[in-house]
Amino acid sequence: MKLLSSIFIMASACTFAGGPVQVLFLGGQSNMGGHGNYDALSENDRSRIEAVAPRVMLSRNGGPATPLAPLASEYALKKRGFINCFGPEMFIGLTLAEKNPDQEFLLIKIAQGGTALYGAWNPEWSEEKAKAVEAGPRKQQMKLYQQHISVIQENLAQLEAQGRKYNLIGMVWMQGENDAAKEISARSYKANLKKLIAGYRNTFNQPDLPFIAGQINSRYGDFEEGPAMVRQAFIDVADDDALVKVIRTVPRPPWNDFPKHEDQVHYNTIGQKRLGLAMADALLALQQEQIESTNQ
Repeated sequence: MKLLSSIFIMASACTFAGGPVQVLFLGGQSNMGGHGNYDALSENDRSRIEAVAPRVMLSRNGGPATPLAPLASEYALKKRGFINCFGPEMFIGLTLAEKNPDQEFLLIKIAQGGTALYGAWNPEWSEEKAKAVEAGPRKQQMKLYQQHISVIQENLAQLEAQGRKYNLIGMVWMQGENDAAKEISARSYKANLKKLIAGYRNTFNQPDLPFIAGQINSRYGDFEEGPAMVRQAFIDVADDDALVKVIRTVPRPPWNDFPKHEDQVHYNTIGQKRLGLAMADALLALQQEQIESTNQ
């Protein structure tokens, strides 16, 4: 089974050199983490990714920014039989880089499976909220929103230390399955999502920061109305905010739009590829709308 190719290893210490770096934030739970099989992609897709990788740096879960590459996961090897995993960042990065051949990108991603916006991702985190929805002591102490903010700030400080300018181009979000599983988190998802978006925009003084969200379609948990409630929350937030776009999904199997693994929860290789492409296209569409609005 093939591990990371030499181009990724040799380029791992690269730094940016050129115009402003285009910085994108990514956050969420396991479908943002990614269960796609990189080695199952076509040779053409992998060649295209390797071609743009030196221009697309990825900081994953607080790690250093390195050229775009899959994650070698022993967990995936044991559970699914493949080792090189990818999430939506792979085809987001590829699409943005191919559409903008003279630009460099930095993707800053935090993803943790089985976590809730009501709990670990809450900008107004409290131990009480975390214990209400998160499983076990470890996740009940996670403060993923604040961790993401800190990691972003660290990466931006590194760019500044290199004398590099940057543009903050958006936030991509794939999360909500765990909030849909409990009544308290499902009913408050809309309000909490608005707080999350405002949190990123306010922290980085970017009131017009685009926000792209994948609409969940999970079907697990004890609250039967939860999935539909959270799905509608995404639509409602987008209706209230012109700078939010939602990647809509079908509510039940068969998952013909974004295919899943047999667990009916996690997007497979095709699903992750399509998700990344859709998210990139949505971001590019919002950017074009902003340009047209400015020029009017």
